[in-house]
Amino acid sequence: MFLKGLQDKFKVKSGLKYLKEVMEKPPKSVTREKGITSVGCIVDVDSFSKAEVFYELIEEFSLRPNAIKIIGYKSEYDKNSPYAIQMFSDKDLGWKGNIENGYVLEFLGREYDMLINYYERDSLMMKLLSVKTPARLKVGLAAQDPKVNDLILNTPLNDFKLFKGELKKYLKVLKEI
Repeated sequence: MFLKGLQDKFKVKSGLKYLKEVMEKPPKSVTREKGITSVGCIVDVDSFSKAEVFYELIEEFSLRPNAIKIIGYKSEYDKNSPYAIQMFSDKDLGWKGNIENGYVLEFLGREYDMLINYYERDSLMMKLLSVKTPARLKVGLAAQDPKVNDLILNTPLNDFKLFKGELKKYLKVLKEI
């Protein structure tokens, strides 16, 4: 048990080092045309349990039914329990900032026009996933590290309706919709 704790501590240190290196480099650009056709969402399910509301964006932005991919973060979860969305947790942290979870690898395998980082707390796992996800536009909340997102909306986490309205307003300004 002691060795497992020590190993986890070194994995976190390795992940933080990787995150620092990636955030100092200029972000990789994704070459996709303007317009929102695919959306990825990283949601902190511990703080915001209604992650399914992101499917409302399908109608809001006139997207295809499979255009939105949602992945939820929970600090600890039971892999055998049914969840409405795919999940990952702190247990999935590997060496050098890798996330060892099949759902995460599937999530990272796609390119997105927009990535929504819907979390407020400073979590290594959510930040790692955010910086590794290929997206042309990254949107987040004001409580996050500004280096992670391109567009930051100052809305409360629990007011999704306000977030959706602000997002639509700014995407029109940016001529994305």
